Amino acid sequence: MPDEAEKQIRKRAIRLAVKSVDEALTGDAGDGIEELTLSEALVVGLMKQGVRRYYAIFGHGSTDLGEVLRIYHEEGAVEVINCRNEVEMAHAATAHAWVYGETPAVVTSIGPGGLQAMAGSLAAASNGVGVYHIYGDETTQGEGYNMQQVPKPEQGVFGKVTALMGQSYTLHTPGALRECLRRGTSCVHHPYKAGPFFIMLPINTQPQRTKVNIATLPARQALPPVAPARSDDLQAAVEFLRTHKRIVIKAGGGTRAHYKAVRALVCRIGAPVVLSPGSTGVMMDAHAQNMHVGGSKGSISGNYAMQNADALIVIGSRAVCQADCSGVGYPKVEAVLNINGDFDDLTHYANTIGLPGDVTAVIDLLLAELGDDTGIEMRKDWGRDCAAKKDEWTAFKAKRIHAAPIEDEVWQRPVLTQPAAIHTVASFANEIGAIKFFDAGDVQANGFQIVEDDQPGQTYTETGASFMGFSGSALLGGAGVRDAKYGIAFTGDGSFMMNPQILIDAVEHGVRGMVALFDNRRMAAITGLQYDQYGREFKTNDGVAVDYAAMAASVTGVKAVFGGHSREDLEAALAEAHAHDGLSLVHIPVYSGRDPIAGMGAYGSWNVGNWVEDVQGEYLKAKI
Repeated sequence: MPDEAEKQIRKRAIRLAVKSVDEALTGDAGDGIEELTLSEALVVGLMKQGVRRYYAIFGHGSTDLGEVLRIYHEEGAVEVINCRNEVEMAHAATAHAWVYGETPAVVTSIGPGGLQAMAGSLAAASNGVGVYHIYGDETTQGEGYNMQQVPKPEQGVFGKVTALMGQSYTLHTPGALRECLRRGTSCVHHPYKAGPFFIMLPINTQPQRTKVNIATLPARQALPPVAPARSDDLQAAVEFLRTHKRIVIKAGGGTRAHYKAVRALVCRIGAPVVLSPGSTGVMMDAHAQNMHVGGSKGSISGNYAMQNADALIVIGSRAVCQADCSGVGYPKVEAVLNINGDFDDLTHYANTIGLPGDVTAVIDLLLAELGDDTGIEMRKDWGRDCAAKKDEWTAFKAKRIHAAPIEDEVWQRPVLTQPAAIHTVASFANEIGAIKFFDAGDVQANGFQIVEDDQPGQTYTETGASFMGFSGSALLGGAGVRDAKYGIAFTGDGSFMMNPQILIDAVEHGVRGMVALFDNRRMAAITGLQYDQYGREFKTNDGVAVDYAAMAASVTGVKAVFGGHSREDLEAALAEAHAHDGLSLVHIPVYSGRDPIAGMGAYGSWNVGNWVEDVQGEYLKAKI
């Protein structure tokens, strides 16, 4: 880059480090029109939406963008975090947006890097988290195959692939930047169903100069809360609440930001609440009406409430198969009230009264319309029945989380069961105020049945895409954050080895957190499913012993601790690991076998394997 060009970019970066985009950039003539390269204009445009953090693996497709980011990073206008794996950085960006409410961007090139980053973006899409993905794309000149493009005579293939994964825009022309960013903010900042937005940035358009009117670059989208305007829709909902005795409320992931309104509704109408894996904390753990999770894993109390209710209130849920037992989780329900911002999810069930809009705004409106005649008195017997099942679940859970170590054939000695180990770590996390990130698999499934959260945001469990390797990578989401929250990644041995790069990247970027690695040398969730369906296990384990503490200790700056074989050993190991000013890893051997005390059980149906015929038969008979 010529010295004069770099000097001008640096001048702008210095101003942007301390001022807003509109204040810092006024144009040479004072008219707010700047002449910038497309790369710099994109950085400026994203900055106007609050994007100042980039997770990057630079390649041949992003050298020009990388040079702009270098200068902006050096002047403190943006922060660039270099990573070692594209899936890892996609997860880190998702976690950062999810936990801290700030929008980051992921930078890589098309080809293997872009495909890996796209794979990681599934976690953001499935959990409703907005993240920008910027991929250096093939040139627009058609001079012949560009390295890493899909080798076929077709234009813009990666743009088509990303459009299938989420929403996508190719900056084929620099003048299209404004429209690109308008579409981008409507996606990543969507109030109800945010997701990843893919910007395809051709190699040859990046350095092209273009005039930009700074005032017209779209700021971060902020829409006002909306609620139904027609009183007859609200009246139908009121009659629903006053008519049905055995109402169950399903609180999905969309209730996390609206937990206060959900709690108000719950207390006013006296209905039990069943949580989804991603909504723990929406109701306080010990609240009498919190039946805990329900679904294909579920709980005794959660699934009892689902299976015996005659009416259903769905709030902020997309009815994923494991949350509603592949559509057969409510066999006695004949009527549904759905409160949801997404129109498709709003009308998922038959016989539904739909109240679309912002969850809090809708509930406030509904409660005002409902008045004092809430139907709470006629639901007292139903509440007592559900409370009794919650007591049964609490006693069941207590036996498992306090189970003594069991002799294990792999470890050739007694070791902790997974529920006991997970509860020990989860309790420690709550004691020190740490947030919990859960990976996919058996650790996750046991985890959402075990955690005892009183507020949303204590646990982040990637159940949307069940992405193995998420939790360790999520720790990188706190890199460089002032007063970052201490995070503990709950992961199995299989999930950890899908993406162990956090061992290096956490040290590189000064992350303080912990990886709790539960090692049973198998994919235990699938092993259990195989046994339940077909009576035998097949190819879900291995015979290779790995000393994960030694592996972690080989990385300078990582504190590696062996978790021991008892609860007392593990508690001491956790305290030692937490005292380290950086990343720590605790290697925890856990039991894997057929002893029922070693698992939390499954309580619902799922349309997989040899259960398909029965589940689909029940779905046909369902009334909703």
